[in-house]
Amino acid sequence: MESFWFFARMMLRDRGRIVLAVVCALIGAVGLGTGILAVTPAFENVLGAHVGLREVVAEARLPFGWRLPDGLVQRLPSDPFETVVWVVAGLAVLTVISGAANFFHAALSLSVVYGTVTLIRRQAFERVVRLPLRVVTNQGTSDTISRLVNDTTVLAGGLSALLSKAVGQIGKGVAALVAALVLDWRLTLIALVVAPVLAITIRKLAKRVRRASRKALQHQADLFGAASEALQGLRAVKVSTAERYECARFQKINRQVMRQLLAARTARALSSPLNEVLSLMALFVLMIVSAKFILGGAMSASTFMLTLGSLFVSAASLRPLTGIINEIQTAAGAATRVRELLGAEIEPGHERGLPRLARHGRDVSLEGVTFTYPGAREPSLREVTLRVTRGETVAIVGPNGSGKTTLLSLLPRLFEPDDGRVCVDGTDVRGVGLHSLRRQIGVVTQETVIFASSIAANIAYGLTGVTREAIVEAARRARAHEFIERLPQGYDTVVGERGATLSGGQRQRLAIARAILRDPAILLLDEATSMIDADSEARIAEALAEFSRGRTCLIVAHRLSTVRSADRIVVMDHGRVVDHGTHGELLDRCETYRLIARGQMGG
Repeated sequence: MESFWFFARMMLRDRGRIVLAVVCALIGAVGLGTGILAVTPAFENVLGAHVGLREVVAEARLPFGWRLPDGLVQRLPSDPFETVVWVVAGLAVLTVISGAANFFHAALSLSVVYGTVTLIRRQAFERVVRLPLRVVTNQGTSDTISRLVNDTTVLAGGLSALLSKAVGQIGKGVAALVAALVLDWRLTLIALVVAPVLAITIRKLAKRVRRASRKALQHQADLFGAASEALQGLRAVKVSTAERYECARFQKINRQVMRQLLAARTARALSSPLNEVLSLMALFVLMIVSAKFILGGAMSASTFMLTLGSLFVSAASLRPLTGIINEIQTAAGAATRVRELLGAEIEPGHERGLPRLARHGRDVSLEGVTFTYPGAREPSLREVTLRVTRGETVAIVGPNGSGKTTLLSLLPRLFEPDDGRVCVDGTDVRGVGLHSLRRQIGVVTQETVIFASSIAANIAYGLTGVTREAIVEAARRARAHEFIERLPQGYDTVVGERGATLSGGQRQRLAIARAILRDPAILLLDEATSMIDADSEARIAEALAEFSRGRTCLIVAHRLSTVRSADRIVVMDHGRVVDHGTHGELLDRCETYRLIARGQMGG
């Protein structure tokens, strides 16, 4: 519950609306209590007492000995029927006022809740996009997305139950209880004896609801992950005829979700009938005690019925608290998961006060770098030392799993090395601001990321104040302008999610245009032309050669033409740099390179 109350306190940032909401709830509650007491004259007249409103008010004992002015009392009706009409009319006005107050209470409360949850989601997403990549790689994205969307929705339900439902229901219940005490305190105290029993019952059931709900949320995150993985890889699922396997995997997790939801449902379903039984038992006791009072002349029948009615109104108002507490307990599990996300450690380099990295102008170096992925037994990089001078183009080759892509990932600090240093112009990148480092690095990878937005927005992704002319020029240099012009809305064409409406080669050209537009000092290309058809490969290679001129460029490639055009070739194997030199030099002395040239590069 600590996490839930942590988020509940966040609502206090909107104190003005909370105060107004509570005031409206009090108005509604006072209206209810006043209406119960005000109905007494009408009720007694209906039962045959024939009492006028003037006599009732004249004989009423107000707190502190207060009395209404005699002139006002004399204007009140003394006729029983007029008394009933006056009381009913007053109750009608009071009902309208109470209804309006309850409406504004609910509206103001929900405004506070939704504003708070919107803030929580924003803070959580800001934390997520700053998480270390190794954490996201290790944990996966499905659980994180579930916390951002599903858990915050459940949390909103709990906060709404607290501020909107609980405050209103408690106010009405207390007001009706006060009215019952005024009418007859003896019956009211007897009715309150059962309250501790109800409280203990609710508490025990609420614990079961909280535990089951939290487990259900965890399994729902797994369910989300299984569904996302299968649908995103639907092509592979179909060609592998793995539909039955994926259905079985989904159903297994689906059953786990159902078991936890059923456990929570059992506790919820048990709470209401159990409370009803206890309430009826209390009613039976009240009937016996009241019969003794009435037969002995210590209580009138009208007082008994009004007191009993007040207690029923109080119970009816407080009864939903069982469901409200269950909602809060359910939200407590979600609150814990969301708070864990908010408390996750962000990747280093986002701290304020770090110096900015000056524009790269000398060299990029790795000094004795070792790196191991979380959960891996063997390092991906082992004591790698490499220096690339400004303007040099270096091709990195090696067997699959030799650490080529990992090496490129260390330069923009997507991962932190276990040992060693990554330096730009002699400055350890761990000592500078991440934005100033990544702002001057352009990256094009084999797996191109395209967002569900316009072509122009995808090319200018991450940049502000970019002109349409600059976007078009970058597309021209990436040889993408021709196919963009043929699209229905040109650069304003909105592509589907993950660029599904574009071919692989088109997505790759957009990624290259995005890198060109950033005007980076350091260019990282990881199989940048792997998705380009043979006809356009030469033109794009020419564009990349032109763009990389004067920039430090590291290329992971398997095509011989790309490798041979580099100033230097670095050969990696089992996470180590085993040799470097020109194409001819490496063919003469490096057996690993000869195998790569003959195999992967078709040399």
